[in-house]
Amino acid sequence: MTSRPMNDDEVLSEMNKMVAFIKQEALEKAREIRVKADEEFAIEKAKLVKQEQQAIDALYDKKLKGVDVSQKIAQSTLTNRSRLKLLHRREEHLQDLFDSARSQISTLASDKGRYVQFLEGIIVQGFLQLMESEVTIESRKKDVEEVTQAAEAAAGTYRDLSGKDIKFNVSGVLNDNGAGGIRMINASGRITIDNTLDERLRLLEDRMLPEIRRDLFGANENRKFYT
Repeated sequence: MTSRPMNDDEVLSEMNKMVAFIKQEALEKAREIRVKADEEFAIEKAKLVKQEQQAIDALYDKKLKGVDVSQKIAQSTLTNRSRLKLLHRREEHLQDLFDSARSQISTLASDKGRYVQFLEGIIVQGFLQLMESEVTIESRKKDVEEVTQAAEAAAGTYRDLSGKDIKFNVSGVLNDNGAGGIRMINASGRITIDNTLDERLRLLEDRMLPEIRRDLFGANENRKFYT
């Protein structure tokens, strides 16, 4: 059987089939491209969204940490201010206590009998510390009479205790604004014993300050060692 040439209608029909096939292939390819493009777009979009979300989360964490640090700094500052204020109040309270003690010791000299007895005791103490044959006793100008009286009695007590005599000279050179008491100097001027009431109170304040703090404010929780 021999093939015959196609007529115009048959040729046109075949061409239409080919066009339809090519068109269908193009549509399929276009569909594949669109699907792939949509997938890549979705992937890229998800990636960008994730990146932005991470950036936002990082910024949020940074700001949150900044706020936390600021709050800690503010809290620390407030705590330090409160602590300093408390310490300041405590120091004021201690100062009031010491001022009260100073005002009380200043009244000792107003009781002559009691004051002379006190002077005699500290002068005997000074004589025994110096163990000199001659000393100078410094006092307030207004106390010269009482100090001389007390020193005379103290010299007798010193003689009984040590078996030695001692000469003394009373000089009213101390400030009358002081609370009283005496200062003793040996003959060479190299040794001085300060037994003024102001100095004795100062030494007492220094020695008893830790104990006073503990009694008034309780033990210091931050202190690990005690002498």
